[in-house]
Amino acid sequence: MIETDVGAFQARFERRWGHLTHPRVRALAWLLDSPDLLDPTSPHWGGRIASLAPVTPAVATWLAALQDDPSPLDAALGPKFYSRLGLYAEKLLAFYFEQHGLLVAHGLQVQVNRNDTVGEFDFLLRDGNELLHWEFATKFYLLEGAPDPGVFNHLIGPNLADTLGLKMRKILDKQLALSRHPAAQSLLAHPVRAAQALVKGWLFYAAGATSAMDGISPGHGHGFWCTPMQLTQQRYVVLPRLQWLAPFKGRDVEVLDVDVLQARLFDLAQPVLVATVDNVEGWEVERTRGFVVPHDWTEQAAARRLLGTLPA
Repeated sequence: MIETDVGAFQARFERRWGHLTHPRVRALAWLLDSPDLLDPTSPHWGGRIASLAPVTPAVATWLAALQDDPSPLDAALGPKFYSRLGLYAEKLLAFYFEQHGLLVAHGLQVQVNRNDTVGEFDFLLRDGNELLHWEFATKFYLLEGAPDPGVFNHLIGPNLADTLGLKMRKILDKQLALSRHPAAQSLLAHPVRAAQALVKGWLFYAAGATSAMDGISPGHGHGFWCTPMQLTQQRYVVLPRLQWLAPFKGRDVEVLDVDVLQARLFDLAQPVLVATVDNVEGWEVERTRGFVVPHDWTEQAAARRLLGTLPA
């Protein structure tokens, strides 16, 4: 199903997974059931985009059991605080692969010698008598300006740290070649049948911008971006980084009206992700989401891209 309306994915997710309220279990369900960010069938990617199989009734039952008793998931993630959202998402997915007998290795480093690391396999997965090498990324990009077909440098990270184009060129040209490096051969008990990228995430659009782009999954999760003064009259929750994955659902959280949020973000230095929420039976449930960006974010993004100073 192609979802074009902002909030369509959130509504579908809540219908299917509304019973999952533990943040880690909910995030894991999102990783397993969210639309791909990139279209695996697009010629842009040359068949090198991975896609998870649809969630089966057995996996849905397993997730429900984790909601009732999340201790196995909590034990796998450990007590540490995850400051990097990508690492948190990777650990969640590794738990799923391990629990379902697919995981051969996670975060396996390839070294020429003790002081020279060539790279790292995100995931090596069982595929019969062969292996799948999957590089995994969870990304959030804002469309600044008109799309640049096939290049994807107009999809820019909120903190101006990278673009979708730069990220995918690094994955496709470098990271997916790791299994062919001589130093990797001794680590691989079986041949690698395919090296692919699994990419999850959300894209964000200014008012009136299109969300249809070649190479991008037509059903991808998406939201809005705007400056503080462009916010509309809604009920808002500011989302901490570890709650950026799944549509938000929580209790006892601070809900802000537009005037309070605008005042709080007036001198915003870095983009902030917010969700508009409805109160449903005592729960604040995400309806839409968007990045609130500094007033000069558009100028910064355009300048950095034109000057070529976005890091690879």
